[in-house]
Amino acid sequence: MPANPSLAKLLASHVLRDGEIIILALRPSLWFIILSSLRFLIGSLIAIVAIKYFAIHSMWTHGTVRSLMELVVSAISARLMWATLQWMSRLYILTDYRILSLSGVFNVSIFDCPLRKVARTRLVRSGEERFTGIGTIEIIPQDDSLPFGLWQMIARPNAVHEQMVATINRAKQGGMGT
Repeated sequence: MPANPSLAKLLASHVLRDGEIIILALRPSLWFIILSSLRFLIGSLIAIVAIKYFAIHSMWTHGTVRSLMELVVSAISARLMWATLQWMSRLYILTDYRILSLSGVFNVSIFDCPLRKVARTRLVRSGEERFTGIGTIEIIPQDDSLPFGLWQMIARPNAVHEQMVATINRAKQGGMGT
């Protein structure tokens, strides 16, 4: 998803350097919300089945069963809202100088690596990502003391990875970047 004008203005004033051009700005796929909550959702479904089973085979009252079901549904809703906040707080930016990753709901974490200092990138896909057609791009800096960067659960990962590699290669050949 391209950056909207207000987002570009925000980045220009707080994150980007003078003369830096945004080549690509995107968020994770909406699958991020479901896949990051998947274990919790599966556990919740098991809890619902267990509640139904014990409701049939015990002396639980209808009110008790209803309260437990409402509790599980509320927990599912809260988890999905948290995942949505996490999705909204993630932004991946490729500029003519750097690769950036911004994430964090309460505390913003920034991964910032100059293009010329990227040792390599790698496209990885878990089983869930393959099934949904998304992927994660690992950014590995030349400096071992720097952390790896991750662009998680990206839609059209092959095209995004090709564009990233082409931009890195141009920067390393002196076409752009610092």
